Parts: sequence; C-alpha cells; structure tokens
Amino acid sequence: MAAFVAALGLCVRVLSAPKTVFSLADEGMKIVVDAGHGGIDGGVTGIRTGVKESDVNLSVSLVLKEVLEDMGFEVVLTRKTEGGLYGAPTKGFKRRDMEKRKEIIEETDPALVISVHQNRYPAQSVRGGQVFYRKDDPPCEKFALALQERLNGLYEGEGVKTRKATAAEYYMLACTDAPSVIVECGFLSNAADEKLLTDASWQRKLADAIAAGVMAYLSDSIA
Repeated sequence: MAAFVAALGLCVRVLSAPKTVFSLADEGMKIVVDAGHGGIDGGVTGIRTGVKESDVNLSVSLVLKEVLEDMGFEVVLTRKTEGGLYGAPTKGFKRRDMEKRKEIIEETDPALVISVHQNRYPAQSVRGGQVFYRKDDPPCEKFALALQERLNGLYEGEGVKTRKATAAEYYMLACTDAPSVIVECGFLSNAADEKLLTDASWQRKLADAIAAGVMAYLSDSIA
C-alpha cells in the first residue's frame, strides 16, 4: 500500500504542474542524461551478481530518456552504448572520457543535467538513492532536493530510511552553469538494492521518480 501511495503522489504532483512547465517541454527544453562510466571503466559491481554499475547506469538512462521524451523534453545522452567515451583504452582514458562528456554537455547547452550512477558503501546494510549537487549553487541544490524527495518516497515503500541530498565537487557537476546533479540510484553493495536496481520494473519506477522530480523543480522554479 505504501508503494502505491508513493506512486500516486508522484502522478498527482506531475499532473498538477503549471501549464507553463508543459509549454517549456513542448518547446523542446533540452536535458542531458549522462550514464556514468562505460567500457573498461565499469564502476562498482553488484555484491551478489557482479553486475557492472556502467550497465545499470545505461539501462536506467535509456528508460529515463524515454520517460522524459514522452513528456515532451528533448533528451541528449552522453553515452548510448556499453562503450566508454575515451577512444582508445590507453593511459589517460578516464580524463578523456570525462572531457568528452563535458564537450557533449557544452554543445547541447541544456537546461538541466542528470548524471546517473550507482553507489557502494563498506557497510552492506546501507540502502537507498542519494542525490549530489554542485556546492554553493542554490538552483542545483533546489533541483537536488526535488529529486531526493521523490527517491525517498520511492524507497520508503521498501522500508528504507530517507537520505539527504549532499553538496559535492565532482567533475560532472561543473561541466555547465545549468543545474546539474548526480543521482546515485541505490547501493550495489546492498543485496536488496542490487536486486531492485537490476529489475526492469524498478528501473522504470526510478525513471518515473526522477522525471517527477524534474517536473516539480521546474514547476516551483517558474511558479
């Protein structure tokens, strides 16, 4: 029942967004969705299945792209395949990969940037989604708080304690002046989260929650 109520709440918030938000979407507002890692940089791995973070990131990003496009937004992916963006897998590949992502973001000139990742923690009991935002940037913080609220609502149905959006100084948060966030969808170091994160239906719920956060942020920003 809790999960149903949370899902209903997401729908109500989206449907109650001002018409101006939908107008912006209709006009092709651009959102960059960045699937973290890729190629030889697999990121963290699942505690039981060994699933690569990069693969989960891409799956969630593709679903999120579909959801946002259905709302009318123009979505640009930094990574569309399992491969990385670094060219040859030689020394300095990580730097080249990050610089390519920045190049794509700068060329797109988006209204929002969402970088999708999966988390890990030494204590295997830690669960839930968490959003990171650019330090000392009020719009970024506001965007992160909107997303964090929806992630908390989603995980609440799984009995997971709420988490807080956190300021950080990651490279991907500094690629543009547009509000940018890193969404850690859950912890692959936790068996329960790993099971959810590799499930297609949960990935859709994650995408819906993130999209609802986007709408809530835009609605509040232009109200």
